[in-house]
Amino acid sequence: MSTIGPRESQNTEYKESWRDEYVKWLCGFANAQGGRLYIGINDKGEVCGVENAHKLSEDIPNKVVAFLGLVADVNLLNQDGKDYIEIAVLPSNVPISYKGKYYFRSGSTLQELNGVALQNFMLKKMGRSWDDMVHERATVDDLDRGAIDYFLQKGIQAGRIDPAEANAPTTTVLQNLHLMDDEGHLKNAALLLFCKKPGRYFTGTEFKIGRFHTNIADLSSQEMIESSIIQMADRVIWMLKDKFLTMPIHYEGLQRIEKLEVPEDALREILYNAICHKDYLGPQIQMRVWDHYVEIWNDGELPDKITPENIEDVHASYPRNKNLAFVFYKAGFIESWGRGWKKICDGFVAAGLPKPTIESKQGGVLVTFRRNNVNLKMTDGTLIGSQTGSQTTTETTTETSTLTSTLTSTLTGTRKSIVEIISENPNVTISQIAAKLGKNPRGIDKHIQKLREIGIIRRVGGDFGGHWEILHSPNDKQ
Repeated sequence: MSTIGPRESQNTEYKESWRDEYVKWLCGFANAQGGRLYIGINDKGEVCGVENAHKLSEDIPNKVVAFLGLVADVNLLNQDGKDYIEIAVLPSNVPISYKGKYYFRSGSTLQELNGVALQNFMLKKMGRSWDDMVHERATVDDLDRGAIDYFLQKGIQAGRIDPAEANAPTTTVLQNLHLMDDEGHLKNAALLLFCKKPGRYFTGTEFKIGRFHTNIADLSSQEMIESSIIQMADRVIWMLKDKFLTMPIHYEGLQRIEKLEVPEDALREILYNAICHKDYLGPQIQMRVWDHYVEIWNDGELPDKITPENIEDVHASYPRNKNLAFVFYKAGFIESWGRGWKKICDGFVAAGLPKPTIESKQGGVLVTFRRNNVNLKMTDGTLIGSQTGSQTTTETTTETSTLTSTLTSTLTGTRKSIVEIISENPNVTISQIAAKLGKNPRGIDKHIQKLREIGIIRRVGGDFGGHWEILHSPNDKQ
C-alpha cells in the first residue's frame, strides 16, 4: 500500500472507515489547534480506500453541522485507484461540544474534558483566567493592609508606581489593579495576593519545603509556609536562609561577606515564576532540598507554545494568571517580555553554577538547580547531611569557596563505569550500558537508581526522548 504522509499527530488522525461517533475527533481538533481527519487510511498512513466515498463526502458536512455547528472542509481524494476522504476543521474561538461533552486533541490522543480541566478550558476560550473570577463571599475587610503597603512600597522602589499612591485607600489600589468588578466584588487574584491566609478561601495556596538526603523517604525536616502570595517569595527566602541552605562566609580584604550558596536574584526569579504561574486549582508548590541540588515543582503545564527546549529563546509572555502577573510586574518582581528564564540561567552561570533545568512533570513544571554547598562531606563513602542555615554557617575564605567533590571521586567499579559511559553519551539506554559492560540490565538499573538517589545523575525527560544529566562526574570539580 502507498502512504499519504506521516503517522498520526497533533493535527492528523486516520480511520479506515466512517462512523458517526468520529465527529468527536473533529470536536477535539476544533477545541485545540484544528486538524484533519482522513477516512480510508490505516494507522500507518497507508491508503486502504473507503466504500461509498461519494455519498459519505456529501453526508459528512451535514453531520458536522448538525452535531458541532461547524462548517468543515470535506474533500474526496483518490490515490492508486482508491478513494479516501479528507475532513479539515479550523480551531474554534468558542468551546465546541459533541452530545454535551467537550473533547480536546492533545498530541495524538483525544481527551474528554471534565472537572478542573474543563473549567480551565472554558475560561481560556473566553479569554479569561481563574484568577479573574469574582469571589462572591469575600470583602475588602478580609484583606491585609500590610500586604498592600508592601506591594506599594516595592512598586514605588521599582519605579512602576507613582510615589503619590503610597497611602492610597485599599479600594483605590484594587480598582487600579483591576482586582474588583464594577459592583465592588473582589476577584480571586485579590484574595491570593493580599489576604493574610488565602488558604481560608482556596486549597493549595501554601509553599511546602522538605529536606531530603538519600531518597524521597529520607525526609529530615519540613516547613509549610502560608501567607499572601505577594510576600511569599520573601518568606521562602528567609526560611531557606534560616534552615535549609547555607550562607558561606568569606572575606574581601577586611570586609566580611555572607551570601546565600546559590544566586539569590535568580532564585527569587524561580520563586516568582512558580508562584505567579501556578494553577491554583491544584496542589501546593513543593520544594525539595537535596544534598546536591534543589527541585521546585508547581502545578500547571507550560504554555502551549513554550517547551523546555525553546524556553531560553526570545518569546512573548504567556501568563496563566493575568491579574497575578500584572501585579507582580507592577511590584517589580517580573518582566513582561518573556525573559525570566534567560535571567535565571544567566544568574547561575555568573555564579559559577550550571544552568537550571526545566521539564514538564506530572501536570506541572519542575525546575532543578545545583547547590554550591561547601559543608557537604563524605566519610568512608557514607553521606553526612550538611549543617545548614545561617546559625551553622562555616567561615571560609575566597580561596576555599569552591570545594572539590569527594562524593564522586570515591566512585569505583560498575558505578564509576556507568557515569563515564553516560558522560560520553547522555542518550544511552540501560540496555546499551549493560551490553557495553557485559552486565545484566536489571543489575545496571539498580546501580543507576542508587546513583540517582545520592545525587550523581538525574533523568531529564521520559524514557523515550529523554536523556541523562550528570550532577557530579568522577573527576569533576564542583
